[in-house]
Amino acid sequence: MERDRGKQSSKPGKTSPALKRYERPRGGQARAISDLMPEVGRTAFRRFGFVQSSVVTRWPEIVGARHARVCSPESIRFPPGEKSDGILQLVVLPAHAPIIQHVIPEIIDRVNRFFGYNAVARAKIRQGEVKAPPASDRRSAPPSLKPVPMELGESLRDIGDPELRAVLESLARSMAAKEDQKDK
Repeated sequence: MERDRGKQSSKPGKTSPALKRYERPRGGQARAISDLMPEVGRTAFRRFGFVQSSVVTRWPEIVGARHARVCSPESIRFPPGEKSDGILQLVVLPAHAPIIQHVIPEIIDRVNRFFGYNAVARAKIRQGEVKAPPASDRRSAPPSLKPVPMELGESLRDIGDPELRAVLESLARSMAAKEDQKDK
């Protein structure tokens, strides 16, 4: 023991006073957590079989509110090295499994339409608990301040979706404004 006291050994974690430990420079503005979340979420979603996290977040838009209340996507598994002909794993409320089984071709079609190519070839159902999607407040289209040209007004009245009607009215107004500028 006395030998150990006499020796003064340097500790491995200590640096000499002449050398300063490197610290990463801190710079830039603070970033909002919402800016960081897509990256964190993307990693987690890929780990569980989702190439695009938007399939989960936009599920009610893809399959419709009725089906989104009773089923949710669990994963999409692709063959090794491919991004097509995958298997969509769905979690379905037990009482609704027979109904969802009948609409699986429609769900596959909608998911493929969302991806833009044949990403999903078949689907598997697992009965279980489904978390209801959050109640989304339907945004109403902003009221238009300018009247729609009379020649287009009648044809736009037949459109049932108010959002689509507002977009088409806006398009008609901008086209009419461009024609007015050409005439001047």
